[in-house]
Amino acid sequence: MSRPTFDPRLSLVTDPSARAGVVATAVAAARGGAGLIQLRDKTAPDAELRAAARALIAALAPFPHARLLVNDRPDLAAEVGAHGAHVGQTDAEVAQARRLLGPDAILGLSIEDPAQLEGVDWSAIDYVGAGPVFATPTKTDAAPAIGFEGLAAIAARCPVPVLAIGRMSAAHAPAARAAGAAGLAVVSALCAAEDPLAEARALLDAWEAGPPPEGPPPEGKSRP
Repeated sequence: MSRPTFDPRLSLVTDPSARAGVVATAVAAARGGAGLIQLRDKTAPDAELRAAARALIAALAPFPHARLLVNDRPDLAAEVGAHGAHVGQTDAEVAQARRLLGPDAILGLSIEDPAQLEGVDWSAIDYVGAGPVFATPTKTDAAPAIGFEGLAAIAARCPVPVLAIGRMSAAHAPAARAAGAAGLAVVSALCAAEDPLAEARALLDAWEAGPPPEGPPPEGKSRP
């Protein structure tokens, strides 16, 4: 399978309570350079989720670099014509998700522990969301935090891009990049931002600044 192209450096995972609204936040993220927009709403009924996905497809049309994914629902993603889906360890099986999406869609997989890498069919997966790096209030069923050490352990074994998730901010970009991540996946950093466009640009600027310099970390900071 030839992998779909996408920019992994910044991914927005939407929160239905986003300060500026889901669509406006997604547009701001795309305008600021986000390459992936993941629609996530654990409680919305199908009709509401379908309508939200279609609204995002229309709103993101002027930003061809921004790929829309639907969390947990490869069936709905295929139905509405999204660019792909993201599944977790308890969501649709990878093989089933790939069959529903077809060969040209993007499929992401959540990895919460290096042990979950065993047996992954990498021919079906385009990227991994690794975390939570830090404990996060935006996902009540999240696994224990893995820290940058856990992120590095996962990234070292993945043949696909790894996105660090779990309370990621611009301040964490250097350490995430040093741990081997290909980008950041954020929720609150953009959904709770007063100016999500400025924050998206700040996140990408921090990412492009590169990993932390060699030598002892600043006082009060840890390094993977």
